[in-house]
Amino acid sequence: MSQSQKIRIGLAEDNMVSRKSLLEKAHAIPEWEVVFTATNGDECLEMLGSSREGRMAQVVFMDIEMPGMNGITTIGLARALHPSVLFIALTVFDEEEKIFDAIRSGASGYLLKHESLEVLREAVTDLLESGGAPMSPAIARKTLAILSKMPTLNLANQATLPDHLTEREKEILHYTVSGWDAKRIAAQLDISTLTVRKHNSNIYHKLHVRSKAEIISMAHKNNWIH
Repeated sequence: MSQSQKIRIGLAEDNMVSRKSLLEKAHAIPEWEVVFTATNGDECLEMLGSSREGRMAQVVFMDIEMPGMNGITTIGLARALHPSVLFIALTVFDEEEKIFDAIRSGASGYLLKHESLEVLREAVTDLLESGGAPMSPAIARKTLAILSKMPTLNLANQATLPDHLTEREKEILHYTVSGWDAKRIAAQLDISTLTVRKHNSNIYHKLHVRSKAEIISMAHKNNWIH
């Protein structure tokens, strides 16, 4: 695979040990190319801003807890400045408030630090090829706990949902807003996980959103939930 065909990866992590571990895993994935490493949010924004044409990172792994500008703030600013870049938040915490803040920042995925090389590779593939929202199981459980306290989509009033969504997309939207992941939705609907991800990708495109958090926010604003 040529350098131009490789997936361009950025890393933002202040802890030297964690950064070295993540960098070693990234270098061990042949289809990836690490285009920059940063030790804080300001440095990450600087790296993105100075990227040459065709050399912008496609996916950035972002530590949430960093000195100065933290990862949550950095993701929010970077997404506004560089909308083509996708961010996967990295965390060691399990506090609900911080997880919710990370979701609201616009990150496309949420992984615990020290995940295996294969988990990292699968997360990026899922993100770029299927429009997925990769999430570590422990983070997913916490997110489900958060979402379980929120209202769920009102399927009895589907007429209020966007008309340009198919009935299947509306159904998947319901489960997504309720906090279900692609595998669980697939099992419930007796379809493949890939099919669910393709439907989610279509939903994202039709609703002009890039993350599960944006869909939830949109559902609240448009009274799709009760």
